Amino acid sequence: MWGAETIEPLKNVYHESFIQNLAKELSKESSVFDADRFQQLVLKKDWSQLELKARMRRVTESMHACLPEDYEQAIEVLCKVAPHFTGLSALVFPDFVETYGLKHWDVSIKALEFFTLFSTSEFAVRPFLIKNQEKMLAHMLVWSQDKNEHIRRLASEGCRPRLPWGLTVPALKKDPSVTLPILENLKSDPARYVQKSVANHLNDISALQPDLMKQTVKKWYGANDRTNWIVKHACRTLLKKGDPDIMALFGYGDDPSIQVTDLKLEHDSIRLGETMTFHFTLHAEKPLKLRVEYAIDYVKSRGTRNQKVFKITEFETDSALHREFVRSQSFQNMTTRKHYAGIHTLTIIINGIRKASIDFEVVEAN
Repeated sequence: MWGAETIEPLKNVYHESFIQNLAKELSKESSVFDADRFQQLVLKKDWSQLELKARMRRVTESMHACLPEDYEQAIEVLCKVAPHFTGLSALVFPDFVETYGLKHWDVSIKALEFFTLFSTSEFAVRPFLIKNQEKMLAHMLVWSQDKNEHIRRLASEGCRPRLPWGLTVPALKKDPSVTLPILENLKSDPARYVQKSVANHLNDISALQPDLMKQTVKKWYGANDRTNWIVKHACRTLLKKGDPDIMALFGYGDDPSIQVTDLKLEHDSIRLGETMTFHFTLHAEKPLKLRVEYAIDYVKSRGTRNQKVFKITEFETDSALHREFVRSQSFQNMTTRKHYAGIHTLTIIINGIRKASIDFEVVEAN
């Protein structure tokens, strides 16, 4: 894991060279575009303080101020320029549609379909879903059958009930079942890019309506390798929770012959920044399908504890089993997790069942 000091801030995708290049390309395609004014509008004194989304919106608003006032004419220019940019920085193009295109539905939908080829329009479709969910979902259902994988992915990703960074669409969170026809069209998609989106979409549903999600994956599982991959990835949260229905779906039973013995720590306490190493032995008296995990109840800043589950392995035995495991867990602070002193608990989990636990202390570093 990289330390925070080595990670380039995401906001820096919108740097001065990008602004200059964007101004140059826009000038080529529009005789009314004022490149100097555009750069002045973007790079105001507060530019360095703006974070990613604020920088993106500043670029969007500055383009709007310098492009033709007519929305359709502006979109024509942007469609010519967009292919010169890819990745996160190219989000300014769908953001333009999101900001100024709600009153120009047909033109905007075509533009979003085009812009997603070079970046993603998943965030920009959200206001359209809020304005007219039925109409937007009908477009997305068509997208789900497109020959281009980027457009098919947009069909799934754009209507995720809990899209990270995305504008909340309350109706989708209340009734995520309305997106299932789209997912049905994509459940055997050949592109892993699309498969991941469908799995993430189903994982969102599992947090809102787990029974609906479980009904769906039970119906899908076993259809083919592509669908099985989607289902397995979609069930990752429920698997970590040890959901009995999902465990049974994948053949992870609570057989009485499964035992965990000799759970030991190399040290009863460790210092912040050090690594905790533990050992245990797994026994099974007959052939079984096994999912091996461990959980740590981490002490939080206010003294409460929060459990995080880590997968070790999953495999199927063809005979009785006696296997020793050795694993290590770092308590070095990371950008995604800060550690605190206090009593933590390590638990070994087999097929979703907690089999053995042991406490250990994390102490302040000298």
